[in-house]
Amino acid sequence: MEIKQLIKKALCAREYAYAPYSEFRVGAAVLCSDGSVFTGANIENVSLGAANCAERTAIFKAVSEGKRSFEAIAVASDMDRLIYPCGICRQVLAEFKVPVVIAADNKGNYRVYKSEELLPHAFIEFHTSKEKRK
Repeated sequence: MEIKQLIKKALCAREYAYAPYSEFRVGAAVLCSDGSVFTGANIENVSLGAANCAERTAIFKAVSEGKRSFEAIAVASDMDRLIYPCGICRQVLAEFKVPVVIAADNKGNYRVYKSEELLPHAFIEFHTSKEKRK
């Protein structure tokens, strides 16, 4: 899939955002290694900590459908400037090894990044036993 097609899907996804508090609509589209695409929009809550970003919505939808291998994610909003994943979303991108992040604006202008550029030194290794941590 071409980058512009993935951005278009992210821009369409933002139309489904639930953002009554910030009025800041964000959409994301994640491309799986098998060619399937999952979209997501930000979903706010009056209790701000209960909100969910578009990027996590898209990735969690894909993961909940059995997808574990990803190629890229595009993120777009209503803004005239590029939009980037927040810190929590960057950690989720690292967890699921999404290698490419496409930051876009509302007109389809974009910039492509490697995930490591956005979150260097991500926390990606965790072991449950003390023996494994040595």
